[in-house]
Amino acid sequence: MSTIAAIATGNSVGGIGVIRISGEQAIEIASKVFEPMDASNLCELKGYRAKFGNIIINGAPSDNGVALVFRAPKSYTGENVVELSVHGGLLTVQKALQAVLEAGAVPAEAGEFTKRAFLNGKLDLAQAESVAQLISAQGEAAMKASFNAMQGSLSRKINGILDVLLDTSAVMAAWVDYPDEEIEELEEDELMASLKDCELQLTELLDNYDNGQTIIDGVETVIAGMPNVGKSSLMNMLVGRDKSIVTHIAGTTRDIVEESVRLGSIVLRLRDTAGLRQSEDVVESIGIDKAYKALDDAQLVLAVFDNNRELCDRDFDLIERCKGRTAVAVVNKVDLEQRLDVEYIKSSFERVVFASAENSEGMRELAEAVEQTLGISDFDSNAPMLANSRQRLNCQNALECIRQAIDGLSLGVTYDALNVMIDGAADELLSLTGRKATTEVVNNIFSKFCVGK
Repeated sequence: MSTIAAIATGNSVGGIGVIRISGEQAIEIASKVFEPMDASNLCELKGYRAKFGNIIINGAPSDNGVALVFRAPKSYTGENVVELSVHGGLLTVQKALQAVLEAGAVPAEAGEFTKRAFLNGKLDLAQAESVAQLISAQGEAAMKASFNAMQGSLSRKINGILDVLLDTSAVMAAWVDYPDEEIEELEEDELMASLKDCELQLTELLDNYDNGQTIIDGVETVIAGMPNVGKSSLMNMLVGRDKSIVTHIAGTTRDIVEESVRLGSIVLRLRDTAGLRQSEDVVESIGIDKAYKALDDAQLVLAVFDNNRELCDRDFDLIERCKGRTAVAVVNKVDLEQRLDVEYIKSSFERVVFASAENSEGMRELAEAVEQTLGISDFDSNAPMLANSRQRLNCQNALECIRQAIDGLSLGVTYDALNVMIDGAADELLSLTGRKATTEVVNNIFSKFCVGK
């Protein structure tokens, strides 16, 4: 297998830049572009050791750096690995990588380091997927959940279910294939209890899937309301800077303004929309039409009302549109005299938050209301969690096979037929962890990683 190399740090100026090299010839290749200050040979350095020295580019010392050596199998990829840390100028890092490639390495493909870690048994497929999620995590809960998955929380859960299924399958197969041997037959009650337990565990994982996706991916959120109720001020309060233009003139926001923000433990993908009203202005009318479409498509609606103004027909229309939706009412401008029918708002929404976006008041209350409305206020980031649709489909298919086996056992189906169903469930879970995944599945997963990871 070839020795690969890539820049492992972001494509921006920083204090340092890291070039990662992995493969059988990693240390030899690194020694061609790195000269230790003590004149030692990098190839003789033990694993988990570092040397300070010069980076050699075009045959001449061009930068100071540090070479950190990991020897197989005790590395991230399970191969020999060298990480060269150089000064973090874009040109310096790119030139250092080019020198490594000229010394014999080949450019790493997207996710190839983690793919090699998977192929070398350093982590399973579920753990590998969590690496990408950890990198992209924007909220604290997502970061914790992804880290726990990387540490094997989901894999341990799935492997526990697999152990039961595979043990059951082995006993049933032996009993069916060798009827003359003295093999103890599984008691039906014991078999049913085992299948029911597997069913319960998979059902719990699937039931928590939507909450997990909310934590990991964030929530498509629309800020909606009449002109001048403070939608843009609320947007700016949540973002922490002036993202939306704020004036006293109705119709200032004419298109959708988007931004992702952390609110409490989750990420909201916010969309500040044009004020909901009739308008003769062609451009503003287009923005209003977009606002209604965004409102219909949103996973969460923050319906904003002006505490200093009585409800009007457009307010009532917004309230009607929010019925049956995941929505939180935000009564804004509570620092002004109350003219709003607050009791009507309370009767129309399960949760109402009182805020003054201009004075940055109500952020904590809004975070609590959103988490409660989304049903994630008690989310346990330490619990095993399905991270994507691939894992979910594997679990759904496994659950269906187990339920067929439960029904078959109740109807007196033969053990060899039951074993086909149990083996089907096991195959799905083996695919989830990568122990029986196809090459196409593996390649597709790692193609979505960034280069350098």
